Parts: sequence; structure tokens; C-alpha cells
Amino acid sequence: MNDFTFQNPTKIIFGKNSHLQLAEELSSYGKKVMLILGQNSARKNGVYDKIVAQLKDFLLQEFWGIEPNPRVETIRKALIQAKKFSPDIFLAVGGGSVIDATKLLSASYYTKSDPWEVVLDASKISKALPMATVLTVAATGSEMDCFSVITNWEEHKKNSWESTLVYPKFSILNPEFTYSLSSLQTAYGIVDIYSHVLEQYMNTTKDALLQDRWAESIIKTLVEIGPKVIKDLNNYELRANLMYCSTMALNGFISMGVSQDWATHNIEHELSAFYDIPHGAGLAVLTPRWMNEVKQQKHNKMAQYARRVWDLKGNDNEVIIEAIAKTYEFFADLGIAMNLKDYGITNEHFQEMTERLTPNKIGEIKLNDEQILNILNSSL
Repeated sequence: MNDFTFQNPTKIIFGKNSHLQLAEELSSYGKKVMLILGQNSARKNGVYDKIVAQLKDFLLQEFWGIEPNPRVETIRKALIQAKKFSPDIFLAVGGGSVIDATKLLSASYYTKSDPWEVVLDASKISKALPMATVLTVAATGSEMDCFSVITNWEEHKKNSWESTLVYPKFSILNPEFTYSLSSLQTAYGIVDIYSHVLEQYMNTTKDALLQDRWAESIIKTLVEIGPKVIKDLNNYELRANLMYCSTMALNGFISMGVSQDWATHNIEHELSAFYDIPHGAGLAVLTPRWMNEVKQQKHNKMAQYARRVWDLKGNDNEVIIEAIAKTYEFFADLGIAMNLKDYGITNEHFQEMTERLTPNKIGEIKLNDEQILNILNSSL
């Protein structure tokens, strides 16, 4: 196991009535609250009304319009509005995209830099405006981490960045707030969680026994409940377990003491920079193709994954091939189209994507040009 230092300061408030604690939690930061929201789903599903009802004693400002792949162009507009309002705290109401955008707002608020400059160089942040979240989508884990992914649509770039200054102060997790998600939106979230775990689990680190078991338990839970929640969208216990899997997948617990990969996410970010494909859909398509490409590099861990997650029997090579197929089938059975051509994507930009990815040396064992192109082309 590798050496590590771990700290996660985010307070999680979980349950059916968790949103009733919102006013008490916010009062510690002041009376001026700026709500950051998506493109109207919070209003349609009633979450907005429930939140505003709790904040009748606060001075509120609202910014609507954060996209599913949050764009820096939109965040710039929100920042102008925020500086006119001078909030005491930002409150993100939505899923990972809204939370990621709010993190960049929080980080950019006190700087003189453009938000995209902050994405490219987080050392520009010396202070951040406090932020908190009300989660409405179980997927990204952004409610309990310090990471954010932002798209620059004008330049066709999508970058991840991080800063310990943008950990949410607290996050409200009410599983009922996810009831309005469609089966396909829920499926995308399941894949995102699954992929987050694989990126941290599919490593070559030796003797991280507990971290492996934690990761496997999250994946096995997703395999167990995923098909059920797709068919029973208003089942509280299923939604609650899915939401907790999302939070635990990317809050640092399973990454302690191990190396990580993230090649699949890096490739998907390139796809999303050129095409507005849902993040979970892109991950679903790419993940089994990536697994097939690196099955020799990750031989031992893939064989372990096959036996522990899918309970497969046979020699290593047999169970690895079968486990990749099982992973593909699991995503497909959730109702996700599993080829890039289904999303109108061609190989037009593949060479450019590869040329941008290779210098970044993506993957735990770095992928070369040929491997990245193989993953992309086999995903068509």
C-alpha cells in the first residue's frame, strides 16, 4: 500500500427530511444566499419550491441555466451576477454539473482571473467563497469532493481541476429528490458511479486489501440494485443506496494508498468537448473497450474483478474476457446505447483527440497513441 494523507471536511446530511436542516446550516455563513441551478428540472420536480420554503428568512439570488456538461461561458455570466449580489454562500441545487459549476464560481469569486484560467491553474486560488449543495442526481460524487470538470465550448476543451478550498461545507442528500429522474438519466448515473470506482480500483498497487474490498462492495451493490431501480424509480431504499454509492465512490475513501487510472474519463472528456454526449453514456461506451485494451497491463486486477464481482470460474484469461462482456451487458441492460455511432459520433476528431491526450500521459500505465485510437475506433 502507498503512503497517503487523507482529509475530507464535507458534512453529509442524509435522509427524507434532510432538507429541513438547510436554514440552520446556512445561518452559520450569513443571510445572503445565491442559488445555482440547472435548466429548470428543479422547478418541475418541486425541489426548488421545497428549498425556497426553507429559506424564507434569507435574502436570495438565483442563477439558472447550468448545462449538463457545465460550460465556462455560462459560469462567467453567473460570476458577474454573483459579484453584483455579494453572497455569503453559494448553494448548488442539482447534480454534479451544477455542483462543479458552483465550485468554479466559489474558486473564481475572489480572484482577478477568468474562470477558465482558474481551471487551467488552480494555484491562482488563495480564498474561495463558501459553497454547499442540495443533491438531486446520484452520479458524480461531487457533493463530497474537491474536484470539478468544466467545458470550454468555444475551444472544444473539457478539463478537470481540483482545490481543497472548494470542498462543499455541507451537502443535503435526500433520496426523494432523485425520484423525477428518468430511467435513462438514472442509468447514466449508475454508470458514472461504476466508472469512478473502476478508475480507482483497476490498479497495479499491491496489498491495498481493504480498499479493494470497499471498491468491490460498491460495484456489487450497483450490479444488484441497478436493474431494480431502473424498473422502480420511486423506491426509496433503492434510491438511498444508489445515492450513498455515489458519494462513497469519489470522496477519497477507496483511493487512499492506491494508484489510480482515469484514462477512460480523460478520453470521455475529449468526446464531450466535441460532442454533447451525456457523460454517463460516453463512459458506458468507452469502459469495456478500455478494459479490453488494457487487459494484459491490468491482468491480475481484472482477474480479481472477474472472480470477486462477477463470481466467474475458470483460468485468468477466460474470466477476464467474460468479465468485460458482463460489464458491457450490464450497461446495455440498463438501456444505454453502447456504440458511439448511436450518438451521431464519427471518427472525424479522433486523431485530434489522441494528439491532445497523449502528451498528458493518461492512465496508470500510460496509454500510447495506438491504444487510445484503438479504444475510440472500437467504440464506434
